[in-house]
Amino acid sequence: MSDQIQFIVEKLNQEPFRKNFNLITFDSLESVQLLQLLSDVLGEIDPKHAVDIREELPEQTAKRMLSLLGILKYKPPGSISDLSAFRQGLVTGSKPVIHHVLHWLLQRTSELKKRAYLARFLVKLEVPAEFLQDDTVADINKQYEELMEAFKNLHKECEQLKTSGLSTAEIRRDISAMEEEKDQLIKRVERLKKRVETVQNHPQMLEIARQLRLEKEREESLAQQKQEQKNQLFHAEQRLQRAQRQLKEMHHAVADSKPEGLMKKLEEEINFNSYLATEKIPRELESKKNSVYFLQKVIAEPAMSQSDLNVLETKINEVNAEINQLIEKRMVKYEPVDSNFSMYRQQATIMSRKKEARAEELQAAKEELSRIERLMLQKTSQAQELEGSEVLKGDEFKLYVNKLRSKSTFYKKKRLEIAEITAEYGILQRTEELLKQRHEAIQQQLQAIEDKKGISGYSYTQEELERVSAVKSEMDEMKGRTLDNMSEMVRKLNAMVVEKKANLAPVIKELRQLRQKCQELTQECDEKKIQYESCAAGLESNRSALEQEVKGLLEECAQEESNYRYVNCMKRILEVQLQRTKEEMKAYVSSDPQERRKAIREQYTRMILEQENLGKKLREKQKVVRESHEPNMKQMKMWQDLEQLMECKRECFLKQQNQTAIGQVIQEGGKDRLVL
Repeated sequence: MSDQIQFIVEKLNQEPFRKNFNLITFDSLESVQLLQLLSDVLGEIDPKHAVDIREELPEQTAKRMLSLLGILKYKPPGSISDLSAFRQGLVTGSKPVIHHVLHWLLQRTSELKKRAYLARFLVKLEVPAEFLQDDTVADINKQYEELMEAFKNLHKECEQLKTSGLSTAEIRRDISAMEEEKDQLIKRVERLKKRVETVQNHPQMLEIARQLRLEKEREESLAQQKQEQKNQLFHAEQRLQRAQRQLKEMHHAVADSKPEGLMKKLEEEINFNSYLATEKIPRELESKKNSVYFLQKVIAEPAMSQSDLNVLETKINEVNAEINQLIEKRMVKYEPVDSNFSMYRQQATIMSRKKEARAEELQAAKEELSRIERLMLQKTSQAQELEGSEVLKGDEFKLYVNKLRSKSTFYKKKRLEIAEITAEYGILQRTEELLKQRHEAIQQQLQAIEDKKGISGYSYTQEELERVSAVKSEMDEMKGRTLDNMSEMVRKLNAMVVEKKANLAPVIKELRQLRQKCQELTQECDEKKIQYESCAAGLESNRSALEQEVKGLLEECAQEESNYRYVNCMKRILEVQLQRTKEEMKAYVSSDPQERRKAIREQYTRMILEQENLGKKLREKQKVVRESHEPNMKQMKMWQDLEQLMECKRECFLKQQNQTAIGQVIQEGGKDRLVL
């Protein structure tokens, strides 16, 4: 308990309470002061509860605190298991109750602040069911619940961002880096502005550059839209081609088939399916059931070793040999050679086996066909995704083959031409190498001659000068074209500027008038605003005074109304008492005995007489009891003595009987010894 109080004192001495308590001063606080301290702590958790408890009734204070503690999910300690006792202790300001609540609140203040904040938005307002029958109320309640769910989701996202976000140091570093980058960009922009300011008509050129950038962006967006539309058109064409191909296949199927062929095909399918349903599948099902039965029997039997399996295999072989021998004997015995039934039976057996084999082959062929069709569809879809064209069939495929043949012929011709060009290229390459060798030999000879004459490097210098002069002439020509283009551009820009100035002149003139009008209106607006603010301040002060007066009058009215209700209730009580008094007097002074009996005085008088008579009878009975008390006590004593005497006689009688029985046993034992 002392640790609990010390913890409470330490927390109350810190921010934001700063109460400057010690253990003695805190322990000497009265119940009202403890309740106010608890209210201050609750007000720190939820600002709505920062009130002075002297301005509200004790029941209201307890109700307010209990409601907030319920929202904060506070549970009373084990020693205060009775909730009514806890409420009474909270109303009276009991120290154990208040201390435990303060200790619980101060341990988790930040968590409880968050819970109180969420309770303002998440404590659901209970609407009676009869009100929800109204459509408007039901819609508003539904909207209220949706907003509550939206608030929950937003709060969760906010908490996740708080927990997963960057630290303040990282954010500051990012901000400083961005500010440095911003400063660098500002400096670059200033340098570019200084460069551009030296150029004539730079505002118009900047505007043209801006328009050019906008047009480029628009061109990119249009190109993207064009590409998207191309993709949509491509997919639509693919769908159209697939639909046309399916339609063509259906046309071919209808054109090539006749009613008789279709009926024959359907009959074959029906016969095959009926054979499968009536003969093949039941036999297979029966064989599968037998296999399952035998497998279950094998599973049920104990595990077998390899030797056991070998023994079973030998037994199976022996039984199969015996079966074959018995079949041969039966065939020789019951089927004579000259009988025709054996031939027919063998043929029927052979036909049935062939039929089963053909049915199995047909089933396997159908499965293979379906597998190949699925594979073909898969490959077709892959080919369409890769190539974007459909798979050709029939005449289209023949045309495609003819085109491939013509293209292959053309390809062979071009290949021959490429081979000839490659051979010629090899010859020219060899010729180039020979010429280069001759050029190097001539250059060496020329250099040797220049060295002899003392003018080494003359040819190289001359070639370099010729090359430089050629480059200079090209540059001069390019500069001339560039200057012509620039002069043409400047002329066009000047013409555009003059045209724009001419177009903007009336607009600028109108803009000046509008600016002047705007300044006048702004000045007038400022004046009106000042007047409005002064008038609003006066009205606000009057309104606050009137609100205070109305508040006082409302309180006075409420007080007078309560006084009126109290006086009215007292008046009604007195009227009822007066009416009862009048009725009593009327019944008392009445000459009718029946009416007088109804009077309360007569009733009480009768009751008093009855009680007096009862008291007399009881006193007489008491007197008789007192007189007969001593003889009765003596008689009771005599009866008790008689009871003890009879008990003593009974015990003596029992002892005497026991002794007599023992003597008889001894005498009988002596007689038996004498006889022996």
